[in-house]
Amino acid sequence: MSTTETAIASAEAHSAHNYHPLPVVVASADGAWMTDVEGRRYLDMLAGYSALNFGHSNRRLIDVAKAQLERVTLTSRAFHHDRFAEFCTRLAELCGMEMVLPMNTGAEAVETAVKTARKWGYRVKGVPDGMAKIIVAADNFHGRTTTIISFSTDQEARADHGPYTPGFEIVPYGDLTALDEAMTENTVAVLMEPIQGEAGVLVPPPGYLAGVREMTRERNVLFVADEIQSGLGRTGRTFACEHEGVVPDMYLLGKALGGGVVPVSAVVSSAAVLGVHRPGEHGSTFGGNPLACAVALEVIAMLNTGEYQQRAAELGDHLHHELGLLTGGAVRAVRGRGLWAGVDIAPGLGTGREISEKLMDRGVLVKDTHGSTIRIAPPLVISKEDLDWGLDQLRGVLAG
Repeated sequence: MSTTETAIASAEAHSAHNYHPLPVVVASADGAWMTDVEGRRYLDMLAGYSALNFGHSNRRLIDVAKAQLERVTLTSRAFHHDRFAEFCTRLAELCGMEMVLPMNTGAEAVETAVKTARKWGYRVKGVPDGMAKIIVAADNFHGRTTTIISFSTDQEARADHGPYTPGFEIVPYGDLTALDEAMTENTVAVLMEPIQGEAGVLVPPPGYLAGVREMTRERNVLFVADEIQSGLGRTGRTFACEHEGVVPDMYLLGKALGGGVVPVSAVVSSAAVLGVHRPGEHGSTFGGNPLACAVALEVIAMLNTGEYQQRAAELGDHLHHELGLLTGGAVRAVRGRGLWAGVDIAPGLGTGREISEKLMDRGVLVKDTHGSTIRIAPPLVISKEDLDWGLDQLRGVLAG
């Protein structure tokens, strides 16, 4: 077997055991569509997962990336570059915050938040050394590092990776009473997704996020919002927290921040919180590199127009209306906001994986999760016509 064949076989096995059944190689892509090496086209309706919120081969982002590639693309951490300050400034402005700590992946951003919250707890709140506690929600998904899976309830992610990192307490998502009871003087942060993506696009009860914000403020605890999946336009607002008028102490951003072109993540907060880190105490080899900053700056400029948030809100209303018409029969429940939906399929019709495969056969890509649930998350540039076509394929699969 050739090296190429071995690599493809490995990718296929990885996909079969862990992820959605995507074509192994994509030859070209445009907007909401992808074309494989055999010339077959697929409508991408899982872009929230792959972070391509702004469409495949988006010319604005590609042109910016090409222009930066003609210049410096990576600098030693001993030097500054001309895109870094502007990136941090513009992202802080978008978030209404003061400081930005750039990283590369969502998991790195979460790890950075954990370190920041603990250090803030010791340096500012006065928690005894080694006693800091962070509260998280059951069914969370924040990444796959050893520390992060230590506070996961997903056994597929957690099993066989112990011993686990201490210092976390898990409470039911959406339960303010449980959260209140879990807080102690040593609690330094509450880390939560405003909408739980991997769990099936779970939207908390009305008033929950506002309650978390009020409770954390009263108890001198940081509210850390993991908006890596939900943020940057996906739900029809720049941040999902905005749906309840909530501003957390810290935003964790990633995925869409790189526009699907480069990996970029960031922790964004106030100087009082992120300022606990001094130069040289925390960093990343590639974090804040010129290419990442250039692309992310263009993403921020696109978001500043409000166009993509409005598109996600308007098309999201249409998406949820059409999906709502399917409930009661083949569809048990629909959840979500904006261009993001979790759809629970009647178990007798197949697993989420099986439904995803049938949709792929019809030229539509979605993501399965947790049994008979599929997630729909088209790129924010999708047209209403393409969205309707994708929904028609779903109806066809559900009709058998």
